[in-house]
Amino acid sequence: MSARPRHEPERAAADLAVVLVDWYRENGRDLAFRRSADPYAVLVSEAMAQQTQAERAAAYWERFMTRFPTIDALAQATPADVLREWQGLGYDRRALALWRAARTIRDEYDGRVPDSIDELERLPGVGPYTARAVAAIAFGQGVGAVDVNVRRVLGRVIGGTTGIRDAATRAAADAGASAIDPATWTHAVMDLGATVCRPRDPRCDVCPARPFCRYPLDEPHATVVRATPMPPFPTTSRWLRGRILDRLREARAEDWVALDGPIGGHTLERVHAATEALASEGMVEIGHRSASAIHARLALA
Repeated sequence: MSARPRHEPERAAADLAVVLVDWYRENGRDLAFRRSADPYAVLVSEAMAQQTQAERAAAYWERFMTRFPTIDALAQATPADVLREWQGLGYDRRALALWRAARTIRDEYDGRVPDSIDELERLPGVGPYTARAVAAIAFGQGVGAVDVNVRRVLGRVIGGTTGIRDAATRAAADAGASAIDPATWTHAVMDLGATVCRPRDPRCDVCPARPFCRYPLDEPHATVVRATPMPPFPTTSRWLRGRILDRLREARAEDWVALDGPIGGHTLERVHAATEALASEGMVEIGHRSASAIHARLALA
């Protein structure tokens, strides 16, 4: 059977892949998690890199992998163990989802990360991007993982704008991954988006795709939407949840911590409501409670 003919966006992505190889060898970021193609290690790194800068995730990844070097080690841990090791990364739901994914892999896949995108997407906390990234990096499948960086790079190079249709973006990303080693494509296009083809002030003068990129140099770059999420403000629920978890992390695993006063600008009522929400998500356990205090600790099961 003859290969399906490539449309222009896919051809452009394949051309981009060719020039990215040499560029990445010279300019790629030396991130710790890129030194391993072990599926579990890749899964952990991709979970950490969600909504977190890659350099920051890499530092936490080394510590986390030392503490939980295998699927079984993570699956046997308690939520409290995992949440303590996750401290500082933020978005703590990711930690609990990764722990649940490890248990699913242990119980349903005999401890081996599945290589099917469909099966990967069924794991807790794993969406289309993460599933495709694991498939490409760990299993060498010619599929492109599309996040905000990849969408921006391909949109500018192929369409001359900050985005193209999702279907076209994914087809182009797949073509790029198929043109070179899928792991190299995944890392290289991410680095290009993070360091050169930036949301604001893109460095078009040093971009390897400049000779065939359709993005106009006189584009009003200042109007491009900021891609990096801002830290949570003290008035937000996310900030409050983080402070509650930090207090519980400071205590010994078995000790109950009394939450009996405001935290920051949040009233006692809001502190208790946030604690109840964390308990409903399986992150914390609640012991004695009254109108004036809730005693809580990180979940032990």
